[in-house]
Amino acid sequence: MLGAGCERARVRISYCLGAMLEFAVSAFLSFLVIVDPVGLAPLFLGITAGRSRSEQNTIARNAVLIAAVVIILFGIGGRSLLGYLGVSIDALRIAGGILLFKLAFDMILAHRERATAEEQTEAATRDDVTVFPLAIPLLAGPGAFATVLVFVARADGRPEYLVLLLGAVVLVLLLAWAALRLAGQVTELLGFTGINVITRVFGIILAALAVQLVADGVLALWRS
Repeated sequence: MLGAGCERARVRISYCLGAMLEFAVSAFLSFLVIVDPVGLAPLFLGITAGRSRSEQNTIARNAVLIAAVVIILFGIGGRSLLGYLGVSIDALRIAGGILLFKLAFDMILAHRERATAEEQTEAATRDDVTVFPLAIPLLAGPGAFATVLVFVARADGRPEYLVLLLGAVVLVLLLAWAALRLAGQVTELLGFTGINVITRVFGIILAALAVQLVADGVLALWRS
């Protein structure tokens, strides 16, 4: 009896660890392909042209910190806002999946524009590009907001899953910070062709994740 109980406990622990690993990897990959640190490198060089290396490093650090705060705060308060508006998590999954698929389609076509023409014009005339357009919407955009809400819903209030989600967000933003600091070297090493190839691969992965989100949402709504 004792042996059987221990075996069941081991199976349960193995299942829980496997579920947590799947959640962590899924969250990390989702944010990685949405933020696309490598694809940000040429955009960063374009909007910080004419600034010194030290100024670029300061802008990169502050933009990443602001993006982290915005994403985390949205993750904390976003679900309550949806509840107040009467929007279900399944509806969010479908809407988020559609939005992410649109982003994925643009990535596959190597469309790197993440702001409107008017926003790009305004950014070109700004002295400080840290908050706009770098932190928002390049780092913390609609795709990141939708993704964090979807994974907060998947965590379902479990502290260990929320910690894993926070870790995934922080890790991806650290990679983005490194890519921005090394933007010149990354662009020179890979070239625009290499960056476009990586962006397209990320786009295919994101498209698959988006389709899965829509399928999960539709299935849940059908069952309810």
